[in-house]
Amino acid sequence: MGNEPPLANRRPLKSRGTGWARAATSLLLRTRVTPDQVSMLGILISAGGAWALVAAVAAPGLYLVGALSIQLRLLSNMLDGLVAVEGGRKSAYGPLFNEVPDRIEDSLFLIAFGYAAGLAWLGLTAALLAAITAYVRALGGTLGFPQDFGGPMAKPQRMAALTLGALAAFAEAVWTGTFYVLPVTLAIVTAGTLVTIVRRILGIGRLLKAAS
Repeated sequence: MGNEPPLANRRPLKSRGTGWARAATSLLLRTRVTPDQVSMLGILISAGGAWALVAAVAAPGLYLVGALSIQLRLLSNMLDGLVAVEGGRKSAYGPLFNEVPDRIEDSLFLIAFGYAAGLAWLGLTAALLAAITAYVRALGGTLGFPQDFGGPMAKPQRMAALTLGALAAFAEAVWTGTFYVLPVTLAIVTAGTLVTIVRRILGIGRLLKAAS
């Protein structure tokens, strides 16, 4: 993410406190890189990963590139926040770079998964639902409540599922020549994202009722 929101509305990530994350942040802070530039790099990585996933139907090795790209996307999402907050490099455009790249990156990977699975409509549906989960989370924040980053299929869980799905799709393509993993993975992500939306909406409803 770009310039991180207040701590109460910051996605909880254990990886922020790891030694390798601190080392990577320190390395970036020795350069002139800005958190917004790191955010834009995440979009470029995601675009390349999305292409790899679609092209992997003909070249299964590209599933590994797609899986790696998903993880690099998450890394950039974390490092831009660390550079902004821990490095003190927040920018005036931080709130935009905090959200917009995430939505683009989610859509790129989910839609690519849909095309790779031969179910473009399901990829588009998953992308739409992913955007709605973010909207509902942000809506809770605008109502004065802590933003709900819970799952079962929030962004980290979605990306973990897609990473595992891409790795499994590679193994399946190499060993059996079939393509069942991709649609199953996408269906699980889509269903889980829908459940996440409902759970978050109900949570906001309970908070509104308690505050009335």
